[in-house]
Amino acid sequence: MWIVPESAIPGLLDEADAFAAIESVFAAMARDDAYNFPVVREALGGGRQYGFKSGLDRAGGQLGVKAGGYFPGNAAKGMINHQSTVFLFDPDTGVLSAAVGGNLLTALRTAAASSVSIAHLARKDAKVLGMIGAGHQSAFQMRAAVKQRDFERVVGWNYHPEMLPRLAETAEALGLPFEAVSLDELGTQADVIISITSSEAASLMDAHVRPGTHIACMGTDTKGKQELEPAILARAGVFTDEVAQAVSIGECQHAVAQGLLAEGDITAIGAVINGAHPGRTSGDQITVFDGTGVGLQDIAVAAKAVELAREKDLAQEVAL
Repeated sequence: MWIVPESAIPGLLDEADAFAAIESVFAAMARDDAYNFPVVREALGGGRQYGFKSGLDRAGGQLGVKAGGYFPGNAAKGMINHQSTVFLFDPDTGVLSAAVGGNLLTALRTAAASSVSIAHLARKDAKVLGMIGAGHQSAFQMRAAVKQRDFERVVGWNYHPEMLPRLAETAEALGLPFEAVSLDELGTQADVIISITSSEAASLMDAHVRPGTHIACMGTDTKGKQELEPAILARAGVFTDEVAQAVSIGECQHAVAQGLLAEGDITAIGAVINGAHPGRTSGDQITVFDGTGVGLQDIAVAAKAVELAREKDLAQEVAL
């Protein structure tokens, strides 16, 4: 089997590699060539969570599981709070084929998912990128997003304004001006909005969102989390990575619970990638991508990491 440690991941995959892997697996899901297994998630107390996301990609020839969770005390120990490892298995024999550090890969695959949604759903003339959230993931999101449209500037808002320099520094590195704004101003100015928070109450309200906006909602992946007022989804074209997960733990859970959205109103982004669904239907349509995060995403980027690590002699081979 091959081991690709966390230390080998930086510089191994770029945004283009992650985009291609995620776009491909979303397309396979929509063709029923790949599917996710039920998510297992457990609360360990003290805010700690641990779980497993797994699936089978028949088209890509990959079977795997990501084991990991959230450990809020890690920051004080000099480690990131999210910790995970991806295990890949031979889909024909079940033999373990690789163990891959999953921390950076999680950030890359999450950012790739929102960038896939921008590529397929945002207006072609989008010029202003709005960022809600300034945590660790936000820089990955911004760097991936700017690959998909010719953005001219970035506006941002965060619950904790003292964290906004992360957005400003990322934008500066990308050669884009940045401005901290109110949520009302963000909605008025942004053509594409990426929301990446861990909030349990909506921050972006229906009144903030103007026609033609594309929203990538990337923070809601658990029951109770919420980033958008449900009324936004009621008047939008709604897309997701996996419909079943969107209605149970994604942003769609709230609109569905209030009777504003039905499961049949939600489209898998893979159907747009495959050409089975037109995606955006007009310049004035609001589109929402509910990125819940699925195990097949982790498997796809981990498989690519193993491929590249072997090419660059960064993978360690050990006997089982």
